[in-house]
Amino acid sequence: MSFAEKITGLLARPNQQDPVGPEQPWYLKYGSRLLGIVAAFFAILFGLWNVLSIITLSVSCLVAGIIQMIAGFIVMVLEAPCCFVCIEQVNGIADKVDAKPMYFRAGLYCALAVPPIFMCFGLASLFGSGLIFATGAVYAMMALGKKASAEDMRAAAQQTGYGGNGTAASTTNDRAGIVNNAQPFSFTGAVGTDSNV
Repeated sequence: MSFAEKITGLLARPNQQDPVGPEQPWYLKYGSRLLGIVAAFFAILFGLWNVLSIITLSVSCLVAGIIQMIAGFIVMVLEAPCCFVCIEQVNGIADKVDAKPMYFRAGLYCALAVPPIFMCFGLASLFGSGLIFATGAVYAMMALGKKASAEDMRAAAQQTGYGGNGTAASTTNDRAGIVNNAQPFSFTGAVGTDSNV
């Protein structure tokens, strides 16, 4: 068994139906899940650090730490429900979120990560919530999908033409600009070299 198959087996959930889709590479599928688990762990850890800032009487950092710990818990529930085998509802919640499109998870993670950073700006909240935001950004890239090949993009550009309408392709050549009716620039030199003008 190769190393990639071992990691795949560890990160796959039982009865998983490949929610991301076949077009995503394996390193994005499992890398995003691994990044989410690591992000949740550090968010909980640094959220606890922010909660301990109550010693300096910083209430906003206390609230930001609590929010960051809750966000870490939510991300851990969605990314690694196997960590919560004692809670029966976790698998049902994770399955419902897995059934939703990728942009839902991306938006959820980004929305959970932003408030602690604004409430208590520091390294603990920036690193803990920043990893959750990075996980959301990876899911957003996965939601956008795979980029088309160069040949497909070239064929689409030739089909629609430069101006966006279907008739422009027959009237333009490869050296034409974006605007078909643009006039060339000319340089006439200095208008007045005399100081009296």
